[in-house]
Amino acid sequence: MQEKRIEEKVAEEKKAEEQPAENMISECGCRMKHRENEEYRNLMNRLKRIEGQIRGIQGMVEEERYCVDILTQVMAVQSALNSFNKALLSNHIKTCVVDDIREGNHEAVDELCGTIQKLMK
Repeated sequence: MQEKRIEEKVAEEKKAEEQPAENMISECGCRMKHRENEEYRNLMNRLKRIEGQIRGIQGMVEEERYCVDILTQVMAVQSALNSFNKALLSNHIKTCVVDDIREGNHEAVDELCGTIQKLMK
């Protein structure tokens, strides 16, 4: 399964090299972003850890563990999600937003401001 993912990433990288910008439009019309291997691995590792934490919480509920213990683990998941958001947002600003501004798309700043406002709620 890992080999298949590596092959897919290599194919994506070749396709991305043909694209003029890092931000792409998929066949369905959705915006897409090619991520470098290091960024991709970092984000996926974070998500897998969070997934494990969620499964742990699920197990705690099934085992009828004490409410405060469960809530403590939920707070840890929220903190991990916030860290994921920070890493993703930082990469977004350094790549997507910068590229959009260079290409004259100043609406990217408005989109970024709206995204930050949503994250801070």
